Amino acid sequence: MSPTTNESTKSPGAARHLGRILLGSALTFAGISHLTVAREEFQAQVPNFVPLDRDVTVILSGIAEIGLGMSLLLLWRRRVHVGWLVAAFFVAVFPGNVAQWIHQRDGFGLDTDTARLVRLFFQPVLVAWALWSTAAWRDRKKLFPRR
Repeated sequence: MSPTTNESTKSPGAARHLGRILLGSALTFAGISHLTVAREEFQAQVPNFVPLDRDVTVILSGIAEIGLGMSLLLLWRRRVHVGWLVAAFFVAVFPGNVAQWIHQRDGFGLDTDTARLVRLFFQPVLVAWALWSTAAWRDRKKLFPRR
């Protein structure tokens, strides 16, 4: 690679590619779980301020997760855009994690205040994972290229 190569033209690399595949697979699995075996567990995370029925909210978020997960897996050329969407999704669902902690709702083995609180610190990790594995932060200029 020449010294004049633009940073944004580099491929993401094997570690990022694997990270994107793992995150896409996890999101797809979680989305399917929303629709099947874990619907009640996910309902514990729906904040009181959401105007929809808890089950409808879980179903809609499950569909969104499947779409985002499959996008991570299949839309490699759009990975920067998908990375930002996935990061935004993780930020958008964070109030649900906070609600689960504040309202002391059990779900997914999070049956203590401490466990629910510790879980909150993993959401920024998911945001960072989405941005890192898609090279979205590094290649953010691709979102709004200069003319």
